[in-house]
Amino acid sequence: MSREKIILTDVSLRDGMHAISHQYTIQQIKKITQALDDAGLDVIEATHGDGLGGSSLQYGKSKETEKDIITTAVNNSKRAKISVLLLPGVGTITNLKEAKSCGAKVVRVATHCTEADVSEQHIKAARELEMETFTFLMMAHRTSPKQLLEEAKKMESYGAQCIYVVDSAGALTMDDVRERVSLLKEKLNIEVGFHAHNNLSLAVGNSIAAIEEGASRIDASLLGMGAGAGNAALEPLVAVMNKLDIPHNVDLFKVMDAAENIMKPIIRTPIEINRLTLSLGYTGVYSSFLLFAEKAGEKYGVDPRDILIKLAEMGAVGGQEDWIIGVAQELAKNKV
Repeated sequence: MSREKIILTDVSLRDGMHAISHQYTIQQIKKITQALDDAGLDVIEATHGDGLGGSSLQYGKSKETEKDIITTAVNNSKRAKISVLLLPGVGTITNLKEAKSCGAKVVRVATHCTEADVSEQHIKAARELEMETFTFLMMAHRTSPKQLLEEAKKMESYGAQCIYVVDSAGALTMDDVRERVSLLKEKLNIEVGFHAHNNLSLAVGNSIAAIEEGASRIDASLLGMGAGAGNAALEPLVAVMNKLDIPHNVDLFKVMDAAENIMKPIIRTPIEINRLTLSLGYTGVYSSFLLFAEKAGEKYGVDPRDILIKLAEMGAVGGQEDWIIGVAQELAKNKV
C-alpha cells in the first residue's frame, strides 16, 4: 500500500446540504467549519448541494445565500482551503469569479462521466483565476474504465490538476473502483481522487480500495452527511486509515466529537441505508434524486422505488430532476 499522505476533503457543507434540503444556517456553517479546520481537514467544500448556482426551484433553495455560505466558511477556516463545486449548466463562470472573490481557493468542476467536453471553458477559466482546479467524473459506474479514461484525458488536456472518480449513485463495488482508479493512475500525469456514496454500504471500503490503487485525494463527511445514504463517513474512514497506517492530517477524536456534538443535533432524517437508499445503489440512480422521488411518490401515491427503477431505465443523470414528476405521474396513471 502506498504511504503517500492522503489529502482529505470534507463535503459536509456541500454534499451534506442534500441531507437537510440545503438548510444549514450561518451559525451551523460557522461551527462545522471551525471544528473541521481544528481537526486538520485539508479542504472543506461549501456550496449548495448542486454546487454554484444550485439554489433554485429546480434543485431546492438554500437557506443562506451562496456568498454567505462561502464567506462564512472562509472566515472561519485558519488552515483548510475552502472549495466550491461547479456543474457546467448549473453554475457559470460568473458564479466562479464571485466564489473566488469570497475567498474560495479550490474549485471542482463536475460533469457526467461521458460529458467531459462541456467542462473545457470552466476548467480553463478556473486556471486563469489561479484556483486549484480539480474535476469530477460523476456516475462513474455508467461507463467502462476505458471510456472513463478517455474522458479524464480530455479534462487533463483542459488543465485539470486532479481527476476524481465519482460514485454518485453508490453503485460501484470495490473491484469496480480498483479498475477505474488504477487505470487513471497509470495513464494520467495528474492526481487521481475518489468520491464515494454509501448506498451499497461500501463507501469506506471503496475509499480504501481507491487509496490502495493510488488515489491521493479522498472525500468524506461528518456522519456521512450527503445525498442518498450519504458519503463515506469521515470518522470511520479516518479510523480505518489509522489502523492501516495510511498517513493523513486529521485528528480522529476531534472529528468524532464534531460528528457527535455538532452534526448529530442538526440531522433531520437519519443518514442510513434503507429500502430507498439501497435502491439507489442497486439501480444506479443519482443519489440526490432520493428526496425528490420520496416527495413525488407521496404526492402521486406510487412507490418511490418504482420511480427510481424507471429513472434508471431512462438513463437519468444529475440535472434531470424534472423527470421525476413526469415519471411519478405516469406510474400513477398506469395504476388506475
